[in-house]
This record gives sequence, structure tokens and C-alpha cells, in this order.
Amino acid sequence: MLINLLPDFFAVLDSTDRLAAYQRYFAAHRQILEPYWQNYVIDPDSPHFVDIARSSVVADRSDLRTMLERTDVVSLARNTEQQCRELLAVDCDVDVVLMIGVGAANAGELAVNGRGVAFVCLEHFTGTANPQTDGLGLDPELIPLWLAHEIAHVVRYTSPTSRSEMREIVSESGGYYSYWDTGRRATLRELLLNEGLAVHTSRAISPGHALWEYFGFERRQYADVRQLESVLSRAIVGDLDHAGLGLRLKYLSGGVSDAARTVDRYVMPERAGYYLGARMCEAAIDAHGLAWAVRASAAEITAAAQQSSSAMTA
Repeated sequence: MLINLLPDFFAVLDSTDRLAAYQRYFAAHRQILEPYWQNYVIDPDSPHFVDIARSSVVADRSDLRTMLERTDVVSLARNTEQQCRELLAVDCDVDVVLMIGVGAANAGELAVNGRGVAFVCLEHFTGTANPQTDGLGLDPELIPLWLAHEIAHVVRYTSPTSRSEMREIVSESGGYYSYWDTGRRATLRELLLNEGLAVHTSRAISPGHALWEYFGFERRQYADVRQLESVLSRAIVGDLDHAGLGLRLKYLSGGVSDAARTVDRYVMPERAGYYLGARMCEAAIDAHGLAWAVRASAAEITAAAQQSSSAMTA
């Protein structure tokens, strides 16, 4: 189901007291906005909530308004959702949310009471970087790419036919997804495959972009990861079946120090795990398709890779 929060957010901007209006907006859509803040911003009960909200509602939004005049984001989202339903044989509830965030993630995934939520924050897709909103200036044509990525995640987390660790953890948490909890509990193998499967889904749904864009990389970063692929693939083996938030941050997060990302004397590019995960699940996708792979356990995907490797060397 498509949930369009844009009209309500613009009503906040049209208010005479924008901060108070944002707080009412947050309360009205708390079921979505609270986990968005908890997973991608800060705890909304933090005293910094007001500071972040205030800076967001006073920021210049001319780039956003111009983009929305030129781009039918509702149709983009609806078409992407339908394509994903067909490609992934979606058998669970998925909400696709169009929203304006507070400059955190450009897109993300949630599970709320067992229902999957894929959201996109449109301040990042105006085509113009905006320091007031922390907008990344991404081309709006990338919206389907990122929505497809997040829809793949929520299918893996909430489909009744998913055999993934992520579904188990979300289920044990009462149907709620937490970036931090899954980071502590899921094995690195599961976390890498989770992102790799989402990358392949976005490539299938939104083809034709530069390869590095599917990973959220810059061109140089993509080249560096590819150059170090053999080194990283060997170095990561000892970590694959371990869990720990530090591993998620090391391989899949930005803002981590060079020292923390050093493996075998090489400084691993930030978020290199997206590329490694995509490589790890290629054989399973080739053999069984994306609808199967996005629900498969890490062991099943690993077995498919081993079978492919054996067949190639036989």
C-alpha cells in the first residue's frame, strides 16, 4: 500500500508555528516516524529531537518543490511496488512510504507490528545537494532503484515463506525491525547477503544506471572495492559466521575509522560489504531466481554458491 506523507509535511511548512506543527505531524504518524527516528536518526525522546525538527522545518525547500513539479513521484512509487510484487512474488504486507525526512537515510526499511515498510526520503532526490536539509542531490530517477532495494529487505524480514535469520530476529522482536538489534544478533554472512540480494533486486527493477549507483558508491569507491575484491573475500571468511554490531558497522556502514576498516594491511573502502554480499548471492539467484533467493537462508545461498563452484571446476 502506498502511503504519501508529502501533503501533511507541506502543511507543516505552511503553518505559522512550524515546530509545533511538526510535533503534531509526528504524533499523527508516530507508527512510521518513531521507528524511522529510532533506526536512522536518534531516539525521538532525546532532547535533541526538537533541535533537529526545528532545523528541518525552517530549511529552504525550493529544490524539493521544483523536483516535485517535474516528477510524478507517486507514479514512480506505485510502478516500483507493482514490479517488485511480480518479481519477488510478494506474499506479505508491504507499505511504500513517500516522506520528507530530517536529512538522515535517503531510504530505508522498517517492520512495524509484523508489517514491512519501505520508505524513501525525497529531500535526497532533488538533483541538487542542499546543505540546509543535508539533501544528497540524487537524481529523482534513482527513486525506483532505492525503493526496490528496501522492498527486497522487507520481503526477507516479513514474508511467511522467508527462511532468513532476519525474519527470525524480527519475529522474536514482536514483528519490529531494529537496525541495532539485528546488527548485534545476525551473522555477518546474513547481513551481507541481505544487502547483496537488495542490490540485485534494484538492478532488476531499475536497470541502466552506472554500476556503482546500485551500491550507493562513488565511481572511485566502486573501482577500489573491485580492485581489493580478492583480498577482502579472503579476509572476511573468519568473520562470516560471527555476529556483532561492530562487524555490521565495519563492512556495511559509513563513518567508520580507517583503523577499524583495515584488513590484512589494506584499508577497506566504506560499505564494501554491499559489493561482497552481491557477489556472494549471484549463484543462488542464477540458479533459483530472486523470489527464491530473497527468502532463502544464508546456508541455502552458500550451498548454491558451493554447487556452482563445484560444477565450474568439475
